[in-house]
Amino acid sequence: MIPRYSRPEMVAIWSPETKFKIWYEIEAHACEAMANLGVIPRENADAVWKAKDVEFDVARIDEIEAVTKHDVIAFLTHLAEHVGSEEARFVHQGMTSSDVLDTCLNVQLVRAADILIKDMDGLLAALKKRALEHKDTVRVGRSHGIHAEPTTMGLTFARFYAEMDRNLARLKLAREEVATGSISGAVGTFANIDPAIEDHVCAQLGLSPEPISTQVIPRDRHAMFFATLGVIASSIENVATEIRHMQRTEVLEGAEFFSMGQKGSSAMPHKKNPVLTENLTGLARLVRSAVVPALENVALWHERDISHSSVERAIGPDACVTLDFALARLTGVIDKMLVYPQNMLDNMNKFPGLVMSQRVLLALTQAGVSREDAYSMVQRNALKVWEERLDFRELLLADTEVVAALGVDGVNEKFNMDYHTKHVDTIFARVFGD
Repeated sequence: MIPRYSRPEMVAIWSPETKFKIWYEIEAHACEAMANLGVIPRENADAVWKAKDVEFDVARIDEIEAVTKHDVIAFLTHLAEHVGSEEARFVHQGMTSSDVLDTCLNVQLVRAADILIKDMDGLLAALKKRALEHKDTVRVGRSHGIHAEPTTMGLTFARFYAEMDRNLARLKLAREEVATGSISGAVGTFANIDPAIEDHVCAQLGLSPEPISTQVIPRDRHAMFFATLGVIASSIENVATEIRHMQRTEVLEGAEFFSMGQKGSSAMPHKKNPVLTENLTGLARLVRSAVVPALENVALWHERDISHSSVERAIGPDACVTLDFALARLTGVIDKMLVYPQNMLDNMNKFPGLVMSQRVLLALTQAGVSREDAYSMVQRNALKVWEERLDFRELLLADTEVVAALGVDGVNEKFNMDYHTKHVDTIFARVFGD
């Protein structure tokens, strides 16, 4: 990923230096296990650990690969340059390249997932804080972009919290599913390497042995991982889209924080644009772009091919780095977001009282009016509010049929805002459990 949308901790996981370090650990632990089984001499296994503090030379490995046209062989050759050719002669014994590549990839994905889980925890904390802060801040709910009925800003934040909490659970499951390793040799039969070696390597790296591999770890695991990242990205866009709508000039119920010295437009000095949430919408598209290739990687020829390899070299770092950045950015947006309660009330009252139409409809039916007649009575008054910006309650009070059914007090009582917020505490208890 480009530096603009990257954070150092996540980027480091995908650096060549980190990759080669993990490759080394896989090979060294495998040698240790082989020595434990008496397959190779102990002194050879111990010699491999002489390189434990080595900073592997990426340029040198690339130089060797330019000749060998094989990345793992290039690395093993470079490792032998540090350990010694004789001492390193048992390194990689009985293993195949995919044992190293696939196990390493899953270590990287697990480490990336751990960072993303921390990111999600931070975002959830920010959403909960704002939900509690605005639990009773009334705003109009919208369906089809049109005023519907009153809700609260706290419920909006709580809704996003619940969605992200589900995503956190999905991410933890995806981490668990991809946390497997394979040291099973060519076509996965363990013909040339004992399964106990796989057990040892996986235990040292915090993985579980893949129950059955071919020459690769099954790619349905990775498909699930990247699909989960895609769902999280879509949820980020869901939140971002709501904030972008709220910041529109005609709405202005909320907005991104605008810092001192910030400029909104190169041409129009008055502008405050929702650039962060627009950016998050774009980043979500990038993360989702990894999902279909990951799904297509599941179908490989026979025991393996490498059609998945080039895909994963790109989508592994790009999706993880981008999502890490997006989660951190969204957390900052939520934490510093400006909320305008008075504008929320003003917007709701642009069509005075109109949002109470359903309550009047239900009251009429409960008073003995047929639903068809009740709907007609309410709608004819509601349309006048739309067309003439009149007050809905006053229109109802002037409608003899409505007053005959409900009475003056009955009409007035239907405009109590508390009616729409009476179960907010119940919803919050469901979402936050306290």
